[in-house]
Amino acid sequence: MKYLGLLVGFLLASFAMANDSSTKIWAKGPAAKFYDSTPLGNGRIGAMVFGGVKEDHIVLNESTVWSGSPQDADRADAYKVLPEIRRLLLANQPKKAQELLQANFVCKGPGSSRGKDGQFGCYQILGNLRVQYDHENPKVYARTLDLTTAMSSVSYESNGTIYYRDAFVSAPDQAFVYRVLCRGAKKVNAYISLDRPENATTQIKGEQIVLEGQLPSGVNGVKGLRFEGRVKVVTKGGIQEPKGNGIEVKGADEVLILVSAGTSMFDKVFAATISKQLNEASNRSFDQLKSRHIKDYKTFFDRVELNLPEGKTSTKPTVERLGEMAANGTPDPTLCSLYFNFGRYLLISSSRPESPLPANLQGLWAEEISTPWNADFHLNINVQMNYWPAEVCNLSDCAKPLLNFVPKLMANGSKTAKAYYNARGWVAHTITNPWHFTSPGEGAGWGSTVTCGAWLTEHQWDHYAFTQDKTYLKTAYPALKEASLFFLDMLVAEPKHGWLVTAPSNSPENTYIHPTDGGLNTCMGPTMDQQIVRELFENTIKAGEILGLDPAHRSALKAALAKLAPSQIGPDGRLQEWLEPYAEAEPKHRHVSHLYGLYPANQITLSGTPALAAAARKSLDVRGDDGTGWSLAWKMNFWARLQDGNRALKIFHRLLRPTGVEGYNYSNGGGTYSNLFDAHPPFQIDGNFGATAAVAEMLLQSKPGEVTLLPALPDEWASKGSVKGLKARGNVTVDIAWKDGKVTSYKVRGANAKTTVVKFGMGRQLAKD
Repeated sequence: MKYLGLLVGFLLASFAMANDSSTKIWAKGPAAKFYDSTPLGNGRIGAMVFGGVKEDHIVLNESTVWSGSPQDADRADAYKVLPEIRRLLLANQPKKAQELLQANFVCKGPGSSRGKDGQFGCYQILGNLRVQYDHENPKVYARTLDLTTAMSSVSYESNGTIYYRDAFVSAPDQAFVYRVLCRGAKKVNAYISLDRPENATTQIKGEQIVLEGQLPSGVNGVKGLRFEGRVKVVTKGGIQEPKGNGIEVKGADEVLILVSAGTSMFDKVFAATISKQLNEASNRSFDQLKSRHIKDYKTFFDRVELNLPEGKTSTKPTVERLGEMAANGTPDPTLCSLYFNFGRYLLISSSRPESPLPANLQGLWAEEISTPWNADFHLNINVQMNYWPAEVCNLSDCAKPLLNFVPKLMANGSKTAKAYYNARGWVAHTITNPWHFTSPGEGAGWGSTVTCGAWLTEHQWDHYAFTQDKTYLKTAYPALKEASLFFLDMLVAEPKHGWLVTAPSNSPENTYIHPTDGGLNTCMGPTMDQQIVRELFENTIKAGEILGLDPAHRSALKAALAKLAPSQIGPDGRLQEWLEPYAEAEPKHRHVSHLYGLYPANQITLSGTPALAAAARKSLDVRGDDGTGWSLAWKMNFWARLQDGNRALKIFHRLLRPTGVEGYNYSNGGGTYSNLFDAHPPFQIDGNFGATAAVAEMLLQSKPGEVTLLPALPDEWASKGSVKGLKARGNVTVDIAWKDGKVTSYKVRGANAKTTVVKFGMGRQLAKD
């Protein structure tokens, strides 16, 4: 027994040393909380594996498990108060305007405020899979997520026996797959069960555990979404038999647990679909399921490869690497590449081409019935940030759930445009859900941002810019055109310069100090709105020219473009956030919306608009290098665009600071949980995706016909590295290698490679032999 223990210790120590520090997340113990556990997903079904020894708790998700139901939340006569709201804004009486807005210009009913019980709805947990064992006193425990295979593994010794568990969520087989085996015959004993806190029942049907339920619709007397999860247990050796509402296994050599799930949202025969998927999966061996899963997953993950210098802590468990960087400033470049790879993994796992919905505020993963912010689709940056890495990280097809979602907003959005603005076209405000809610939110201070739908069209255009897919552009064009029609009708001339501005609107969630009215949100022409409208008009014009459509509409847009309020530099040298140089109630506010023109747009550049770039830099200096998780990620992208790699990396290190904060923190609580989930806090996945995009932005920037290599390479990564497979606008793929801060080789591939101009970041010119 002594020698067995030594052997196990040697094997697990060797395993840890062999871990690729840029593609393996590992821990020495089970997860204590959701934010410690291991996320798995196939774009629809999600799992969080805790890896407990006596009980392995797996949180199960399915992306369409939503309470709520479709609703008409528009105030039919809201447009009748619009002239008075605008008159008050034009007369410099924004307080009265905001009061009128709150009374008459928000959504009908409670909006999103009722959470899981409201008609707006809430994304929720599917259920808890529990696997109980007779194990105790584990030795040399290791829990790992392998990003190259999208598989979780757990290994440990208990009472002289070595146990192994593997888990993954298969896209080809549409099932969660979990296997446990051991060294030694007939030693796997387990009890498998499935439960949910409310609105569900569990029973044994045949040889399967079946969880069935129905969620509230938010309307009295109306039934909501139905859902189901099924578990099938397959054993080698031993026996299995029903016990209570679960299945007990005794004396097995190996146990395979399969879970499939679905809802009535898009599949009215979902129960039959689930049963078919589970039966088909159970007819395959674990090795067959694993092989099919890995082959499919690698077609996405292997498109990009990033190599950065090894750090001194790279062989340690992930949470220790986070801690040493935070406490001692220990350089660990491969921890940065691990986070980058994890972001790509999360996008692949939460947003596949066939996914029924876009990735939400938590991607795919939630343990609650009442999820923070309903885990909805926030449109004033969050869902957009989820997809920032999609194009540049060569995962354009993973953006399809968002790209498919945008046109579905247009029908409700056109009703909202008419009801509130008496305008043509379509509009969406701050929040939406699977039923395409487009009304303003229930709070005037945050819910009436008017350019959220237009921001979504930026992703449509960018998808074309990266892929050059004219067939796709043709399908996207109606959303662009109709959004631009809305703003042609909605814009008004402000009195000082005659500029065309949005009214009413706000700069997302931020408060300005009016000289006489005090702290307010409602305003005319916030800088972000003007930048988004400018981008929308330009993209619609270009799309129309490419497709040969609507010359008269293009002319109208060009005329309006010339009158749009510009980005302005305030008296203090900063880029103004509002039409007037108001002070902010929170100078360190998490939103930095007025720098939209710097990133994700390309209106502010070092070479093209140096004065605006300098003003943006000063704005960032005043905003500071702290913030919520997603805010830090956005700042990384800003500094990358300003070609300051060291400043971007400084903020990255701040983002990687470990946190155990679980409650809401809107200021400086951002960081990273032990499983590398982003902490707003609480968990909000956009920070993971935003930082992933920022790493790519530090290494490659592009505009049509031009790429810049290593525009913001930080000194800490400069000694030696390479990246392969990043995408650039113009449908080209780029590989870069560097040493001592200079490019040593590069390759631009694709149909437009020969006409693509290659530039280098400052001081990064191609090294001479």
